[in-house]
Amino acid sequence: MITLTDVSKTFTLHNQGSAVIAVIDKANLTVAPGECVALTGASGAGKSTLMRMIYGNYLTQSGSIRIGDVDLVQAQPRDVIALRRAKLGYVSQFLRVVPRVPTLDVVAEPLRVLGIPAPAAQDRARALLTQLNIPQRLWGLSPTTFSGGEQQRVNIARGFAHPYPALLLDEPTASLDPHNREIVLSLIADAKARGAAIIGIFHDAEARDSICDREIDVGAFTPQAVA
Repeated sequence: MITLTDVSKTFTLHNQGSAVIAVIDKANLTVAPGECVALTGASGAGKSTLMRMIYGNYLTQSGSIRIGDVDLVQAQPRDVIALRRAKLGYVSQFLRVVPRVPTLDVVAEPLRVLGIPAPAAQDRARALLTQLNIPQRLWGLSPTTFSGGEQQRVNIARGFAHPYPALLLDEPTASLDPHNREIVLSLIADAKARGAAIIGIFHDAEARDSICDREIDVGAFTPQAVA
């Protein structure tokens, strides 16, 4: 479902004499439906960079990144947007939403953009918010005012509202207490059971060991030379 072939990435530091830093070199990775793969490696190894490349936020210098039958490296922007709406979910570390939008609508929004009627989308949002222990009294408020743990759980609810065939998870259990961490891990397990291909960054080693099928050390794709 997710296939990276010879993917490379460089950054050009224009304020430092246009120095070119190679951060990813010839990364190869395949994640099958129903599999969860953890990206590991030291801080600065390129885990977040690789994740952003898979989501299409960063352009690659070479190689291909295929989500199903779509190559993100060659895809037009409208095709990337369509892919994100229907097939590629992303739970980042931080909740980024339009201020003053109620939490219930924030979580339901991925379903609404796919044409799901508001009542059905909100029912799904209510179920997830309840499962993730977000008090009902907060559903009509903007999550921008919530605590870090509450915001993270809203972000997770939003990311799991639609059954994406592919999921990217960036520290999904950070800032969570043990009880809510187990709930999130159960959501990931359910996604695996329905056949989602998942790539995650888990600094929580216990969570990583409990849910991931294997690990990929991104340091193996990190060149050392600076041009």
